[in-house]
Amino acid sequence: MPTHITTPTRIEAAGNKPKIIDEYVGRVNSRTEAMSFAHMRSPAGWVEPGQTPDFDEYTVVLKGILRVAYRGGHLEVNAGQAVIAHAGEWVQYSTPGEDGAEYIAVCLPAFSPATVHRDDD
Repeated sequence: MPTHITTPTRIEAAGNKPKIIDEYVGRVNSRTEAMSFAHMRSPAGWVEPGQTPDFDEYTVVLKGILRVAYRGGHLEVNAGQAVIAHAGEWVQYSTPGEDGAEYIAVCLPAFSPATVHRDDD
């Protein structure tokens, strides 16, 4: 029988400003360890600590601009574009645009605070 997910779980986000994370599939909402699927909404000027996760993260930007810094530079990922952050590579996400950003993130395996390996503040 298929699993019907009727509502997401709101997850507390890291970063300098409040960000909305609604997890539909993942360790919290569906007890799924293989992957996670979340709808993100971050405000203008939001920055989270850098991280070196043990998972691949696939992100599709729906609105605004998501900046993805990596060792040696950064990418500006616009609405209608996607980015893949590979496991074991350092990245830092932020939303520099005045309207913030809205995006979908899929992590394989599922996101976990224990495997994201954030930089010390």
